[in-house]
Amino acid sequence: MKDITTEIKLFQFAYPELLWLLAAIPLFFVIYFLSVWRKRRILKRFGDSEIIAQLMPEASPVRNFLKFILINLAFAAVVFGAARPQFGVKMKEVTKRGAELVIALDVSNSMMAEDIQPNRLERAKEAISQLMENDQGDNIALIVFAGDAYTQIPMTADFSAAELFLSNVKTDMIPVQGTNISAAIELGMKSFSPENDKGRAIIIITDGEDHEQDAIAKAKEANAKGIIVSTLGMGEQRAVPIPDPETGDFRKDAQGNRVLTELNETLLKQVAHAGGGIYTRANNTRVGLKNLYADLDKLGKSEQKSNVAEYDDRYRYFVILALFFLLAEFFILERQNRWLNQIKIFE
Repeated sequence: MKDITTEIKLFQFAYPELLWLLAAIPLFFVIYFLSVWRKRRILKRFGDSEIIAQLMPEASPVRNFLKFILINLAFAAVVFGAARPQFGVKMKEVTKRGAELVIALDVSNSMMAEDIQPNRLERAKEAISQLMENDQGDNIALIVFAGDAYTQIPMTADFSAAELFLSNVKTDMIPVQGTNISAAIELGMKSFSPENDKGRAIIIITDGEDHEQDAIAKAKEANAKGIIVSTLGMGEQRAVPIPDPETGDFRKDAQGNRVLTELNETLLKQVAHAGGGIYTRANNTRVGLKNLYADLDKLGKSEQKSNVAEYDDRYRYFVILALFFLLAEFFILERQNRWLNQIKIFE
């Protein structure tokens, strides 16, 4: 079995929505130039502009504009810093007490059926994402399978990185089509930490259209090793067509008939029973993954060590830059310094 991996971004903003504040800078410039224009209009009422300039020799429009530029640069630096730019990834070892969970997700073409909205696969991904958001105590691994099974996310406690991999799961990522549940269980048994002998479970998320007929035996084998195997059935108990994204129509066989898919609830119940777990069926109102996971709370917990990828925060550089701009603005006077003007270096 081989691993399917996805490239992790080396640069990102933790809070990119804050970058919208930069849109205020053009507005600041409009307000500034309007105020300068209004000030000049008012001064013109008192006489000729050249005479007025002679009456105010220390006034410096250039200095005022420079101070305005520095304030805007400081504001931009603060916004970038608040958005938390993160560049590069560093590994950190963490130790926590929890169980190990392998989620095996069916990515065969039948998972594109829309009897569960928006479709079976997307609804399953949403449920897995919510599970990872609510659980920060256990380690998790993700396997994708169709006619064969592959590791998408190895056992990890880094749920933020796992979210990136999960978002890229699609039905076309495995060339061999079909639904091989036994291959998913076999790979799942190999996905646990070698030093962990308790608190292990596999959740199979599929519509149950197994083409290998060996899933029950594999579930018994896993349960004999102390691994609980539970199943989550995706789909309604009726035959539905499978959308074809390439044609915009439904998939058809060689005779031109629509290919139909139907939840095989009987098989999934048998697999769960053989694996010592439970079976739950998803529908349009609930997925049921939380119910399965709640049942796994009875699993024994073990101390787990794992490496977690953390983005390296670089906001400090922008904070320092903002302070520099503010200090520069503070020390620049609005008017020309009469004492400095008297110094003639080259005379």
